[in-house]
Amino acid sequence: MDGHHDDFDAVSDPSRPAVPAGLVSCGVVAIARRLTAETAPLVADALADGGVLAFEITLNEPVEDALRAIESIAARAPGLAIGAGTVLSIESAQLATDAGATYLVMPHTDPDLVRWAAQRGIPALPGAFTPSEVLAAWRAGAAAVKLFPASVAGPAFVRECLGPFPGIPLVPSGGVTVQSAGDFIRAGAVAVGVGSWLIGDAAPAGVTARARQIVGAVAEARAAVSR
Repeated sequence: MDGHHDDFDAVSDPSRPAVPAGLVSCGVVAIARRLTAETAPLVADALADGGVLAFEITLNEPVEDALRAIESIAARAPGLAIGAGTVLSIESAQLATDAGATYLVMPHTDPDLVRWAAQRGIPALPGAFTPSEVLAAWRAGAAAVKLFPASVAGPAFVRECLGPFPGIPLVPSGGVTVQSAGDFIRAGAVAVGVGSWLIGDAAPAGVTARARQIVGAVAEARAAVSR
């Protein structure tokens, strides 16, 4: 090792923003794109009814619509961890937090952006696909590292990555479904990000039913690990 083993111990670094409690408790982050301000709160309620307590709205164009969706959820669901996804710049990060986002998610590793968030006590989950990116994201102050795209990396990457980097919370995202979620958790992931499979057509009844499925799959996998 190179003498930086302590870098991987989140508990020993009180200055690092914590992983959002809603994400840790259920082990699932719901990811939605292009929801309107009217639909977003309904989906948030449906997710909460199914046990999912972390909800990410991606900042796809038009960004103004995504920001309004974040605002609408923040006003209605104070107990939900509300994230902004596809955050590509400090300017976007500022707009998202002004709108009510409590954590930030990126598809890439931008140390300057991660440091900006960490200095303000905002949990950041930068995307990484290589060990070098995982380490760079962590050293910049990430609360957790988003493994993206997870469907390409696979659960084995999580297991092998945690060998040299124990204690770095990994959140696989991108192509995760109810069939694969448990495998990622058993491999050591702290949570999984789930998008199109979970949100579907945004009809509340279906969202709640699928949320219960994915939360159940994660809980079952966590129980198997703890035995």
